[in-house]
Formats: sequence, C-alpha cells, structure tokens
Amino acid sequence: MFKLRYSVTSPFVRKVMMATIETGQRGEIELVPTVTADPHSDLSRHNPLGKVPALVLADGSTLYDSRVICEYLDSRHGGTRLFPADGDARWTALRRQALADGIMDAGVLCVMEGRRSEPAQRSPEWVAKQKGKMAAGFDALEREAASFGAGFDIGLIAVACALGYADFRFAADNWRAGRPHLARWFEQVSARPSLKDTAPKD
Repeated sequence: MFKLRYSVTSPFVRKVMMATIETGQRGEIELVPTVTADPHSDLSRHNPLGKVPALVLADGSTLYDSRVICEYLDSRHGGTRLFPADGDARWTALRRQALADGIMDAGVLCVMEGRRSEPAQRSPEWVAKQKGKMAAGFDALEREAASFGAGFDIGLIAVACALGYADFRFAADNWRAGRPHLARWFEQVSARPSLKDTAPKD
C-alpha cells in the first residue's frame, strides 16, 4: 500500500489520481489529506519543497513530483502504457504533458497571488501575465486537438487536468471560446471514470 500526500484542489494531484485509475492501481493508494500552507504539516519530511503530490512507498522512501509519480505508476502495470516507450508518440506525449503542466503552474500562481493577505501586495500585472500564458497554451492545444485521437496517454491526461482546473478556478475566463476542437475533445473525454472520479472541489 502506498500513501499519497494530496490536496483535492491540486491539478497535479489530480493527474496522479487519474493515472492510478487508468492503470488500475487506485486500490493500492491510501490518501493522506495535506494542507501545504499548514506550518505544522510534516509534508517537508516527504517532499523538501513542501508540495503535493508526494507518494510514500512501502519502504518509506518518497517520490515527487507528479511527472515522476505518474511514470513510476506506469512502470508497475501490464496494460497499455501511459508513457509511450519511444518514437514520435513518446515525444508528443511528453511535450503535451510539459505544456499542460505549464498551464497548470500558471493557474496555480494566479490563485496564490489572489490569496495574498494584503490586497495592495497583489499584482494585477502578474496575474495578467500568467493568464496570458494559459491562453497561449490553450491556443496551442486547440491547433492540435483534432489530432488527439481516441487514446489517452500521459500528455492527454495532463491536458484534461489543465482544462478541468481552468473550469474549476477560472470559469469566468471561458477557455472554450474560440477553441471548438479542444472543447469538443474535453466534452468527450470527460465521460471517462478517471475524470469523473477526480473532479476538484473546495
């Protein structure tokens, strides 16, 4: 049994949770709720950066971040790999994962900026810059969404998480506007149990 330090609002935790479901390993994971902002949390014992997700293995060692954890999980099952072994498929999946992770990073930075205790410390310019990165990422995904196909590798898992996080935290920005191919793909893929069972919530 593994232990996953997690937060229900983290899109990176969601990526790991989706990987556990897609690879049939959800039953092997014990969830350990973790508030990263809690100064009394022992999270740094499992990840010196104080971030989730962190996966505690049976021998007490820990893996982080989501990319490492997902690839580790993918090495432990006998089904279709989330990480293609080689060739163009591998590099495409990894590139899409990097792009989607970058979108999620920008989104998380926006959320954290909005949580500064003093409004005067918040930077609208910073938020606008991060949202610009998100929009550019969505535009890039729109240009290739028609070629996503019926598969669901680590790149597309990450893309689904990024879109879901945008719905969760930035619904008013309406990422679907002007991106019909991406919106159609997300509507179809949202029927997968791995998305239904991991929807973020406050």
